[in-house]
Amino acid sequence: MSSLPITSAFNDGYIAGLYESFLRDPASVDSSWRQFFSVAQSIAGAPGGVSASATDPGYLRKVAGAAGLVQAIRQYGHLDVQLDPLGSPPLSAAELKPEFHGIVSADLETIPGAALGFDEDETAAAAVARLRRIYSSTIGFEFEHIEEEAERDWFRRAIEGGEMRRTLSPDEKKVVLRRLTEVDGLERFLGFAYQGYKRFSIEGTDALVPMLDAAINGAARAGAQEVVIGMAHRGRINVLTHVLDKPVAAIFEDFEGKHASTSTPNDTGDVKYHLGARTVRELSTGESVHVVLLPNPSHLEMVNPVVEGVARALQQARSESTAADASPNEASVLPVLVHGDAAFPGEGVVAETFNLSYLRGYRTGGTLHIISNNQVGFTTDPRDGRSTYYASDLAKGFEVPIVHVNGDDAEACIAAVWLGLAYRARFGKDFLIDLVGYRRHGHNETDEPAFTQPLLYAAIRSHQTPREVWAGRLVREGLLSDDDVKALDAEVQAAFDRILTQVKAAPAPAENGNGHHGAAPDLASVDTSVRPDVLRSLNDRLLAWPSDFKPLPKLAKLLERRRAALGDAGGIDWGHAEALALGSLLMQGVSVRLTGQDSERGTFSHRQAVLHDYERGTSYAPLQHIPGATGRFEVYNSPLSEMAVLAFEYGFSVVAPRTLVIWEAQYGDFANVAQPIIDQFIASDRAKWGQDSGVVLLLPHGYEGGGPEHSSARLERFLQLAAENNMRIAYPSTPAQYFHILRRQALASDRRPLVLMQPKSLLRLPQAASHLSDLSSGRFRTVIDDAAAQGLERVRRVVLCTGKLYYDLAGQAAKNGGIALVRVDELYPWPHEEIARVIDRYPALEEVVWAQEEPKNMGAWSFVAPRLRAAVGNTLPIRYIGRPERASPAEGYATSHTEQQTKIVTDALAVSDPVGTAGAARG
Repeated sequence: MSSLPITSAFNDGYIAGLYESFLRDPASVDSSWRQFFSVAQSIAGAPGGVSASATDPGYLRKVAGAAGLVQAIRQYGHLDVQLDPLGSPPLSAAELKPEFHGIVSADLETIPGAALGFDEDETAAAAVARLRRIYSSTIGFEFEHIEEEAERDWFRRAIEGGEMRRTLSPDEKKVVLRRLTEVDGLERFLGFAYQGYKRFSIEGTDALVPMLDAAINGAARAGAQEVVIGMAHRGRINVLTHVLDKPVAAIFEDFEGKHASTSTPNDTGDVKYHLGARTVRELSTGESVHVVLLPNPSHLEMVNPVVEGVARALQQARSESTAADASPNEASVLPVLVHGDAAFPGEGVVAETFNLSYLRGYRTGGTLHIISNNQVGFTTDPRDGRSTYYASDLAKGFEVPIVHVNGDDAEACIAAVWLGLAYRARFGKDFLIDLVGYRRHGHNETDEPAFTQPLLYAAIRSHQTPREVWAGRLVREGLLSDDDVKALDAEVQAAFDRILTQVKAAPAPAENGNGHHGAAPDLASVDTSVRPDVLRSLNDRLLAWPSDFKPLPKLAKLLERRRAALGDAGGIDWGHAEALALGSLLMQGVSVRLTGQDSERGTFSHRQAVLHDYERGTSYAPLQHIPGATGRFEVYNSPLSEMAVLAFEYGFSVVAPRTLVIWEAQYGDFANVAQPIIDQFIASDRAKWGQDSGVVLLLPHGYEGGGPEHSSARLERFLQLAAENNMRIAYPSTPAQYFHILRRQALASDRRPLVLMQPKSLLRLPQAASHLSDLSSGRFRTVIDDAAAQGLERVRRVVLCTGKLYYDLAGQAAKNGGIALVRVDELYPWPHEEIARVIDRYPALEEVVWAQEEPKNMGAWSFVAPRLRAAVGNTLPIRYIGRPERASPAEGYATSHTEQQTKIVTDALAVSDPVGTAGAARG
């Protein structure tokens, strides 16, 4: 036991344990305790003249209690802050009372501040009072949960040492009043002019706009060139107007229904509170910054990882180097996410996005998060909407510092933004502000909130608006008079009235003709071939690594086969063709970004894009070391997430047209975890927002006995979403086809997402391998007709199929005469003309079969059937052969799987009299 006398019954064991830790390693205890033990030691061991109290055990216990109180104020002071504008009292905490720590207030007067690490000229009582003013007045701080001591020390210095700016100048206060008057004025004007219209007003969290102003201006002054914002619908119209500079007239035109129409029916648009915008903000100090608000669906929080992907792509574009290992310029782009208090803890994508924040393949140098806290979710109270005290508590698990502010205190709200920007600049990490306000109306303006929250809305209706609260403060401070406040409001309302009069008098905007037309682009004209000598040279480079690098011998031997695969015998497998496609694109200046679970190696070990030294553990990616390549190659193993990662890659692709962005699912079955991103962004972004993406989805698919969750990428769902040339959906049947479609996707001028069903057993299947000539000539073929060896006139049945099933059939087809196998390698856009030409080639044709592995209510059949009828005509019968309708996509028993596969092959190759055949599908 130590010589320090710690004998109080209060927390003796705890303090003793801390002191033992301090003696072993001072750095192992918190800085406040470290300071206390050091001072206590010096007091107890000072030579000569030591006062009796300095060595009195009772006195030292008081010092320990005071130190505990100081730490409690720093850690729990936020619980004493009046955060609710509506007046609900703060929670407070027993730890904030001296008695909890075994002392009384009078004891603090007897302890010098130096004993607690403060100035010598103040008592502990004065120091504690000062800390209460800092931690329990207008801003609630939570940073003690952060693991890094350096970060906690930084916050203490900034908050307690005066480095944090907490006040506005008189002129700045007036600017904020004008801003709040414009924000509040727009909502009141819209409410009067367009009664009964939904607008999802900002009222109650009006401070969000000056907070965004502060974020944008502060980021620009720190050197940022872009700010990317994501938010849901609440308050969006106001943010569009006052932050993104969307003209007020355009807002009124949206309400009047006078928005410009396009000349194309497939630009169906979106509601006004989902739209995005961009602007350039010029600061009075000379800086300028691009600001973009991304469009988003009503699916709350789904835009979060999209914002991060956009920010990462922009940061990478502003990097000083194009080298694969060059760090993105994180300071150049600030991502800002505005959350809802119910959605933040409720939607899993929030946690998924936080998990990306510090990963090397996804980090953006810190995001500024703001929870627009209405204290209610639609009609659900917080007690039913979350299991935590604060809406923000989820962020603690990711060690994000949190600041809580009262929405009626605009000065505190802006100060919180300043602190967040300073923290991001210093540490490059996320920062969260909990803006506690309220929702003045119901979920929307047509809703009656008093049905479910009568007491809450009675309080809201009697409460002044944030503008009125702020104006009252400025009047009390003598900065303005009541007449000044009224004049400013009248000025703003008059401006809105003038603009509305002009809008109502003006005709509707003319058709602009800028929409995306539904005609399919001419992808066949894209040259995807690569000269043989270029491919050979590239292949040699991809099979080279530094002389001192030692890949696993087994792997090196497998890769060496790729050298011979370019010879006359052929043998280019799937992973090899992919490497050649990506490498050739890099040589043409196209960058490649490939991510997904286990994507560096590939789920099925077919890629091996990153090699590992089996002795030293170092890694080497050959695609990053191609001489003369001007494109940048990135490959990352993603976290175990589909939704956030796919959304991130989607966002990246939106602003990176010269990058082939690829997301690979571990198995295609797991893509449905990301269904909101597929539905709301990938499939419909162009129709709703005029936004384009070239993201590629690689989805391993095929029935090989893997069971219900390792067989189907749900091809039917993508085909159901396909319309108006919104995406491309293919199931390549050879490595060469895969090679060409990847290059076509990267080089085509019309950017649309590409969904690829990917093989598993075909990855190394010799019968599926390609030759060098297949890559150096030709192009991607949407339909491949294997001409029947017995002659066209002998073919009675054409069997159309996709992907792996072709090889199951081809192995047996030679034994059956009268059958031609036709592969449909691209299902959307549907290759109508090509299929019609194939059918016309066979003069003795009696029936057409669509064969698939999937159940009848899944796979391509429902999509194919009417289109195949249009291509075939009404004369020939069309049969479906495949699994019957099922609730589950595949069998879980190996014997059942084998039986079904065998039956499909047998039925597809059995030529029969088509008339009256069971299962036939006729026009």
